[in-house]
Amino acid sequence: MRTMEFAEAIESALKQAMSENPDIFLLGEDLHTLRVNLLAQFGKERVQSTPISESAFLGAGVSAAMAGLRPIVEIMLVDFIGVAADALLNHAAKVHAFSGGKWSVPLVVRASCGGGYGDGGQHEQSLWGWLAHIPGINVVVPSNPADAGNLLLSAIEADHPVIYLEHKLLADYWLDYMGTGGRENVTFDIPEAGAKGEVPNKWQPLPIGEAKILREGSDLTMISLGVSVHRCIEAAAILTNEDISTEIIDLRWVSPLDTSCIINSVSKTHRVIVVDEDYLRFGLSGEIAAIVAEEINSKFQFGRVCTDFTIPFNRNLEDNILPNVNRILDVARAFTYE
Repeated sequence: MRTMEFAEAIESALKQAMSENPDIFLLGEDLHTLRVNLLAQFGKERVQSTPISESAFLGAGVSAAMAGLRPIVEIMLVDFIGVAADALLNHAAKVHAFSGGKWSVPLVVRASCGGGYGDGGQHEQSLWGWLAHIPGINVVVPSNPADAGNLLLSAIEADHPVIYLEHKLLADYWLDYMGTGGRENVTFDIPEAGAKGEVPNKWQPLPIGEAKILREGSDLTMISLGVSVHRCIEAAAILTNEDISTEIIDLRWVSPLDTSCIINSVSKTHRVIVVDEDYLRFGLSGEIAAIVAEEINSKFQFGRVCTDFTIPFNRNLEDNILPNVNRILDVARAFTYE
């Protein structure tokens, strides 16, 4: 085993994959500086910097994937996927179904997501619920360096479009940026275990759609992904002192969703809290509630901690909007325990 930071693990997995498969190439803006090490090793043909036109280079990525290559298109912020939504939602997602399986689009769209550093609602959204809503697209959100590298290989090896989202509070090069521009005196709640940790000596793809139980418990199930997994871990430690045993599920994948893991856990605990940095309405938390209601015959208690409104620039307001430990504890303590 070795120790790596979150972004370092992603780059290491990219290097391994590109060394093994010459059909993999990177496409996106500013890659000549953001991926300078990969550029030095693989050259301009495989690390291509583009003009700032998401619709153009994501459209090019879809075409390249249909032609047999395996492009990894980097969109700086997931918020900007909206600029290129047609190529992703109306073409990449539907080619396989429309062609009766004759065509595939082995495309990875890599983007940063998430808030907690004062950049406002046009730069800090998560949007994985919206993206996972479209059939034909997989969405993965790692919460630690080991998963970041292994799940990237899973995405690259898939024969369909996968959106790979990395939370900015975990990636060190984003942290360097977030400490500038008038934010020098602002602190960020960065989970240490997510930003740096042990990783395997060789990256191996993990099964698509498989969640992971990080902590076993008997009284309460917490379901989350990305940075919010670490908020759940912190909240669970506090609840232990209140004699509440908490099971924590790191979903890892929004689509496909590991429904078996969810159902098995809630069938045991009969209480569930979904902690989701994406929006409250019409999203992941509601989907999980529906799955539990449809599949579990016994009574259960349900709560959710999500982003309720447009994310504000003001850091104090932002802290109250995004999921945090205190909000999780409030929901958990409102349940009845026998």
